[in-house]
Amino acid sequence: MSELQQFVAELLEERGAAVEPVEPEGLDVLAPPDVRETLGLPEIARLGFAAELPPGARRVGLEPDWLDRLGRLLGERGRSSRLVIEQDLPALSSPERMVEHALQLQNATWRLVGVRPAWTRYLLLTFRCTALSDEKRDSVLRLGINLANGSTLDGMLDRLWQHLEEPGIEPGRAPPETALPAPWEAAVLAERLERMLPVRVQARLDPFIGSMRRRFERDQSRLYAYHDGLRQEALKRLAALPAKGPLKPRQEAEKMREEQRLAAIEREYQSKVADLRTHFALSVTVEWVQTLELVMPVQRVEVQIRRRKGERLLALDWNPLTRHLDHAPDEHTFGVEPSRMVCDERLHLLGPGGLAPCPACGKEYCRVCHPAACSKCGYREGDCQRNEGVVLGKL
Repeated sequence: MSELQQFVAELLEERGAAVEPVEPEGLDVLAPPDVRETLGLPEIARLGFAAELPPGARRVGLEPDWLDRLGRLLGERGRSSRLVIEQDLPALSSPERMVEHALQLQNATWRLVGVRPAWTRYLLLTFRCTALSDEKRDSVLRLGINLANGSTLDGMLDRLWQHLEEPGIEPGRAPPETALPAPWEAAVLAERLERMLPVRVQARLDPFIGSMRRRFERDQSRLYAYHDGLRQEALKRLAALPAKGPLKPRQEAEKMREEQRLAAIEREYQSKVADLRTHFALSVTVEWVQTLELVMPVQRVEVQIRRRKGERLLALDWNPLTRHLDHAPDEHTFGVEPSRMVCDERLHLLGPGGLAPCPACGKEYCRVCHPAACSKCGYREGDCQRNEGVVLGKL
């Protein structure tokens, strides 16, 4: 039984339907009225989940239509859950080498303080991304955060999910709340997700956007070539008229006609370009689907960061399931690049953009210490927005 078939069978049974597996990879369903209405099924239905369908079966797949139907049937069930795992913690043989890989500081140094067992709290969030242009693209985006230090789990999230989906994972006993990092407030989580999601959604949609741009440029080139051909014909007819001396009435009428034709070609071209822009306009929606709070033991590696005369203690967690050490958090954009800079004022850990020079005065400043404006000249980066778009040819 495939994962989708098993999920649908369990969901239908939980909602009161009678379900019987049939080969190949199908389900016979006797559904109550509310389930029939939500899924658009008759009272007795047969569903198929593979390339080869059972006789008389309706195909069920990951198409947006079926995802919407199953989402409505699921409702709020399973949107938030908690899993506690008890795991043996092996000793770390070379924590310094792990830190060298995970902590890439461009303008500061670090010193290993120690390693100790601890518990952490992960948030594993699942989002549905929908990109709509001349085509529609649905995808699932997963994001993980270690609430102990704000590190994102980009480097180990897939492996962590693989371990969690393996059979035999049994819930354990939770430690005291005092042993866990405090849960983030909703406003804090929302603010950080606003900074974490755009770069990851962009990376997920880059292939789709690239394909869309190629189709746009192809259609725009055809449009330009067609109207430019009409324009060249009109220009040739104008060039055939006498360049000097008065024109005869017939020639005057022909000149006026061709000039009007040129203006009409220009108007039509601009109208078609506007239609093309509308046709290829891109809208992206990101919808939260599910949150799993994962509680588990880790080896906590404590590191002292030094920048000039300042010092800061940073804790990075080593996960026993993935055998992976956290990357240092980017406290500005929570981006995916591993390289970090350290600010002078409060020793914030930042990606290179977090200490970039001010566009106005050229001085570097920390975007976490001074989120509103440059600390040197008061320039607000939001005051000047750079518009990006596709440059269209002009007739």
